[in-house]
Parts: sequence; structure tokens; C-alpha cells
Amino acid sequence: MEISKISAKGQTTIPSKIRKLSGLMEGDTIIYEVRDDGLLLKKLKEPIDPYLESLTTTLAEWDSEEDNEAWNDL
Repeated sequence: MEISKISAKGQTTIPSKIRKLSGLMEGDTIIYEVRDDGLLLKKLKEPIDPYLESLTTTLAEWDSEEDNEAWNDL
């Protein structure tokens, strides 16, 4: 069992042990499912779209830590 707190912005950190055991990596998308007995958190397995994958490499100039932080605040 691992424990973490929720911040004033509703954010939490998934403990590293849990991330490693579940295969969660930076940039992964997760799904929250509310159940009668609690909350289920699952990794979204997104299908790889070759067209979108090719766009990612052409838009690399917008893929910086600063850009990610700016988008997270929206």
C-alpha cells in the first residue's frame, strides 16, 4: 500500500513504486473510474496512428518542458 496527498489544485503524485509496477511513464494518459467501493485508475492504451506519429516529429519545436508546463496551466 502506498499513500499520497492531494494538493490544493487537486493534483497528486503517483508513488514511484506504483508507477514502476503498473508501467506508467511520463506522458501517459490515465483514466479515472468511480466505483461503489472506491476509485480505479487505469493507463489508457492509445492506438498508434501513423499519421499522428509522423506529425509529432514535425512539431518537435513545440515539445519542450516549458510548453508542457504552459499547457498544463490551461
